[in-house]
Amino acid sequence: MPVKNRFAELQDEITAWRRDLHENPEILFETHRTSALVAEKLQAFGCDEVVTGIGRTGVVGVIRGKSDTRGRVIGLRADMDALPIHEQTGVDYASKTPGAMHACGHDGHTAMLLGAAKYLAETRNFDGTVVVIFQPAEEGGGGGREMCQDGMMERFGIDEVYGMHNWPGKPVGSFAIRTGPFFAATDQFDIWFEGLGGHAAKPHETVDTTVMAAQAVLALQTIASRNADPVDRVVVSVTSFETSSKAFNVIPQKVQIKGTVRTMSPEMRALAEKRIKEICDGIAATFGGKADIRYIRGYPVMVNHDEQTEFAASVARKVSGGCEEAPLVMGGEDFAYMLEERPGAYILVGNGDTAAVHHPEYDFNDEAIPAGCSWWAEIVEQRMPAA
Repeated sequence: MPVKNRFAELQDEITAWRRDLHENPEILFETHRTSALVAEKLQAFGCDEVVTGIGRTGVVGVIRGKSDTRGRVIGLRADMDALPIHEQTGVDYASKTPGAMHACGHDGHTAMLLGAAKYLAETRNFDGTVVVIFQPAEEGGGGGREMCQDGMMERFGIDEVYGMHNWPGKPVGSFAIRTGPFFAATDQFDIWFEGLGGHAAKPHETVDTTVMAAQAVLALQTIASRNADPVDRVVVSVTSFETSSKAFNVIPQKVQIKGTVRTMSPEMRALAEKRIKEICDGIAATFGGKADIRYIRGYPVMVNHDEQTEFAASVARKVSGGCEEAPLVMGGEDFAYMLEERPGAYILVGNGDTAAVHHPEYDFNDEAIPAGCSWWAEIVEQRMPAA
């Protein structure tokens, strides 16, 4: 089944919603305007129930089908938050909020799910209930976790849950998915090395933290090259190196390094955390200093469930004519929390030849709207066919 004609008819309207969201980006849980707009539209569509304040600023809409002979409930999730990036697209609808922009396409995800909700509320051509989930704070805030901790799955009786993300570099409206681990666990480390500062002309009277931390930066790369099984995946990236002194002639008392760890399995995640602590403690002791190590666990590995992934792929093939196997992604995605609570799947939809996500020149491609909306709608109508 190709793209639904109704979404071709609605494309201009959905595009207008998307561009309004793009002009007014909100970060993390501060999606107050966005959440209010979503709730207002869901109520206007005639949703049977609209609930706000789940996961702080999340919104949930409930749409019941023409029948409900089996009591099935499917959740569809879109993220709403923007990024702390200054936009450089030059489009007419560019961000009006300095230092914030929709650089990951969550405006498009929200608009597409709103479009699907409008259609599903109009037609109700399914047997069961659909729960549309609009989530704040995907970009590092763990909004998915907070919605789950608020009891969303139990409250609305959700049996399965599906998510979607646009993907630059793939043809517009095409799809890609993979079963099993898909997006990486994303952790952070914050390490302070402390030695004995002093005059740069008298290094023998100091415990040089710059040398200490520099050794650690290099040694941390051995986690991937010498500790991890070569067929497993781990990325350790030191992204910040800052000394407590900025003077040319001072050996600093302290050095701070920060970075991220990306892994695809709980075992590799545990190994990386263990080795970071061992390496940094060992290097600090070797040089006569000490290390204060903070390892912060972030999003877990996002794992697609086998049955739901195959179903999601079959729907994508009917909508677009094909569905490729997606690559492993070392970025994080907090839809992982929802997939830990319920079976489901997460799919990528092509955004065309655009700038990469998290880039100041990125913009969601509105030509992807009909395919994305159609996939959402078909997930519901094919998983819960009308009685």
